[in-house]
Amino acid sequence: MTRIRRFVLIGVVAIAAAAAGYGVNIWRQTGGTQAAETVLATRLLDLDGRPQLLNQWRGKVLVVNFWATWCTPCREEIPGFVRLQEKYAGRGLQFVGIAIDRRDKVQAFAREFGMNYPILLGGFDTVDISRHAGNRVGALPFTLILDRSGQIVGIVLGGLKEAKLDGMIQPLL
Repeated sequence: MTRIRRFVLIGVVAIAAAAAGYGVNIWRQTGGTQAAETVLATRLLDLDGRPQLLNQWRGKVLVVNFWATWCTPCREEIPGFVRLQEKYAGRGLQFVGIAIDRRDKVQAFAREFGMNYPILLGGFDTVDISRHAGNRVGALPFTLILDRSGQIVGIVLGGLKEAKLDGMIQPLL
C-alpha cells in the first residue's frame, strides 16, 4: 500500500469514527430514554417457552446481547460473557441474550457454551428493537449496556472483547 493510499485510508477511518461518535451522542440526547423503555418493555419467550419481560431486570446493570448461533463474532464473544456473568452476578450484573435463531439450535448452543444467563428467543422482527436502540444497520452481534436505572449507557455493534466490556461495566456495579 502506498503512503498516500494509507494516509487517505486513515483519514477516512478517522472521519467515520468521529461521525459515529457524534451520532451516538445525538442519539443519547434525543432518543436514548425512549429506546431504553422500548427495550425494557420487550416481552420474548425463554428457552422453556415462558414469556419474559426485560423490565424484570431493572435495578441491575443489564447487558443485552442480540446474537445468533450462525454469527461468528457472536460465538467468539459469548465465552467472555459467561465469565463476566459468573464474576459479577453477586454485584448486580445481569446478562440477557436475545437469540435471533431457532429454539433447537439455541438450546444446543447454550449447552455447548455453558451459557449461565437468560436467553430469550426472537425472530428477525426482533432486530427492529435493536435498530430502535441504535443498531442502524441491523447487524449482529449488537450489545446494549443499561445502568441500574434502566438508561442505555453503552452500545456496541460487532464483536465485543471481554476486557473492553469488563471496563465498561465495572464503574456501573
